[in-house]
Amino acid sequence: MLEPAEELEQEEAKAERQAPRHRGIYLLPNLVTTVALFSGFYAILASMDGKFEAAAIAIFVAMVFDGLDGRVARMTNTESEFGVEYDSLSDMVSFGVAPAVVCYSWMLSDLGKVGWAAAFLYVSCAALRLARFNVQVESADSRYFVGLASPSAAALVAGMVWVGHDLEPSAIGAMVAFLVTGISGLLMVVNCRYHSLKGFDFKGHVPFVTFLAVVVGMVVVAIEPGPALLSLAALYALSGPVFWCWLKLIRKSTD
Repeated sequence: MLEPAEELEQEEAKAERQAPRHRGIYLLPNLVTTVALFSGFYAILASMDGKFEAAAIAIFVAMVFDGLDGRVARMTNTESEFGVEYDSLSDMVSFGVAPAVVCYSWMLSDLGKVGWAAAFLYVSCAALRLARFNVQVESADSRYFVGLASPSAAALVAGMVWVGHDLEPSAIGAMVAFLVTGISGLLMVVNCRYHSLKGFDFKGHVPFVTFLAVVVGMVVVAIEPGPALLSLAALYALSGPVFWCWLKLIRKSTD
């Protein structure tokens, strides 16, 4: 005969097996992710119709909602593994496939095989970047990204298309698109560190000059959103290699 304690353990195990499992998903954060995914999908469709300005704007809209879904999940205590994986797949579409297709439809198609090779290089680098982030997220220093984050790379490509959306196809335009797309892709997989800006305290006190600079930046973006966002994306993309070179110089000077 079983001891009372053993009988109790068996009853508890049986109850756990028979308990209904929650198969649903959290609505609010995954709905935000879906909006980001739709924005990337719409960017692809718009570029196929020659609406390059709308396509570029849609990618930036995807960035806004991509930045919100995680915060919404944390604020509502609805974080889940499903949400993490869904967000990663959404990023692949909105910041991996969409920028490449938009840029290819805009200028790269004039380069033939070289053009689609550059677009695929960007897509493959985005996939590698997201995969590396997923496996290193638990052990990596949250203050830094290793390689340019896919939304930042997408901002560089989409900003370029936004600024030049009304340009006629040309050899110079195609070459610029080739270089920006290829470099953006490669920056995602290099080992340069980028500040993640996650340590910035939006609730804390800041100098008045900092607040004024933020206000001026917002005004500039409101007046000329395309050039302003492209400039910000380019400066951030350059910060990784510059930071890497600066660290190299510091180490050489200390040796």
